Amino acid sequence: MEIILRPYELKLKHTFTISRESIDVQPTIIVELKEGKLSGFGEATSNPYYNKTVPVMMNDLNAVKNIIEEDSSLTPEEFWAKMHPHLKHDMFALCALDLAYNDLYARKKGKKLYDLWGYDISNNPMTDYTIGIASVEKMVEKMKELPWPIYKIKLGTKEDIKIVTELRKHTNAIFRIDANCGWEVEETINNAKALKALGVEFLEQPMKADAWDDHKEVYQKSVLPIIADESCQVEADVAKCHNHFHGINVKLVKCGGLTSARRMLNEAKELGMKRMVGCMTESSVGISAIAHLLPLLNYVDMDGAILLKEDIATGVTLKNGVVSYSSGNGTGVSLI
Repeated sequence: MEIILRPYELKLKHTFTISRESIDVQPTIIVELKEGKLSGFGEATSNPYYNKTVPVMMNDLNAVKNIIEEDSSLTPEEFWAKMHPHLKHDMFALCALDLAYNDLYARKKGKKLYDLWGYDISNNPMTDYTIGIASVEKMVEKMKELPWPIYKIKLGTKEDIKIVTELRKHTNAIFRIDANCGWEVEETINNAKALKALGVEFLEQPMKADAWDDHKEVYQKSVLPIIADESCQVEADVAKCHNHFHGINVKLVKCGGLTSARRMLNEAKELGMKRMVGCMTESSVGISAIAHLLPLLNYVDMDGAILLKEDIATGVTLKNGVVSYSSGNGTGVSLI
């Protein structure tokens, strides 16, 4: 098995703004694992919040190249367990590697990944489409540019209720709110009441990741479900989030890929929590991997590739919230 690393600069259609940053270009790394005529593909994007850059990820993967390439007969679970001790300091790099290995493994079996796992895709949830922080006029313009049944709205300003009130005038779509740690306790409790009246389905990570006492209070008092994102990064965080959040949003890059994500989602289900997977601004390589987890989920946010000016791969397609799989085995991805 051979590993090939490819860095890319993904250009966005629009400047994408959340409560802590704005970007126009998203650096990413594509990992290819090649065996004979078959290749598997994985992805991880850079992220300043988590101090991960493409050069760091490439260095970390190159440092364990010989270990990666020495055995392709392992199951994905065995491969993840083998690589985790070497890459536990860089879960983003581990994610890209794990996605590629899962993809290759399923292709060698001649199956789509969800088939290999025995999942039923007949009741998959629809994906939302994200509207980043901007002027109200620009946010309305983005909604009109791409009418969608569910919008995830990035907030974390002092005018959040006014913004959602104005957006509601232009669509009957379901709203989900992601404040990216931008609110405090009373603000969250009060905002939840106003936002519920405006047709909001849930709030994602309204407060800082480590504010556990605050999360507990909001969990008990909020009229809307609260979904953990920054507070739920790795497997050990699922149990921490129980009775502090109503659900979890798993990000593949934070937890180290599909293998660990599946364990997190199964644990959350056992604890009676809602399950969601979210994406970064990434190509169809990462997005197509997420699609195979849909049967485990209540909600999904996998619009990253449709935020791009140009994609670097083909894979799953999204139309009006509905996810359609490609004909290929594994995750179904091909690089363009």
